[in-house]
Amino acid sequence: MTAQAMTRALYQVHAFEDLAVGQSDSLMRTVMERDVSLFADLSGDANPIHLCDRYAAGTRFGQRIAHGMLTASLVSALLGTRLPGPGAVYLSQTLTFLAPVKIGDVVTVRVEVAELVTERRRARLFCECLVDGQPVLEGEAWVALPKASPA
Repeated sequence: MTAQAMTRALYQVHAFEDLAVGQSDSLMRTVMERDVSLFADLSGDANPIHLCDRYAAGTRFGQRIAHGMLTASLVSALLGTRLPGPGAVYLSQTLTFLAPVKIGDVVTVRVEVAELVTERRRARLFCECLVDGQPVLEGEAWVALPKASPA
């Protein structure tokens, strides 16, 4: 099996020609304490609101919350593995954080194709993250897409 065939078998791979306005996909992920700790180590963001129960108890949230960019990284995971999938190149992302994500929350990440620019092989996608059906993050991503490869 070729590397390209293995990638297609493991991930959803969409060329520009495969996309349509309104097409969407989603994934769900439970944010665990380990995710927050690993993200803090990786990013260097050791803000105690993410890592210290005592500190976080005194904030307006009353408890520790996940890094906003940890939640945003779930959008990247969806774009890179499912829609559009491998081969898509992230060009830009806007983000609006609407509510905190707490440890143990199940985040539903959803992206929807909002616009296709044929001459540049670009797609604009609406992105959102929800917890219990309530939006916690919204934004817009632009990606460049590869040409369809021969079978």
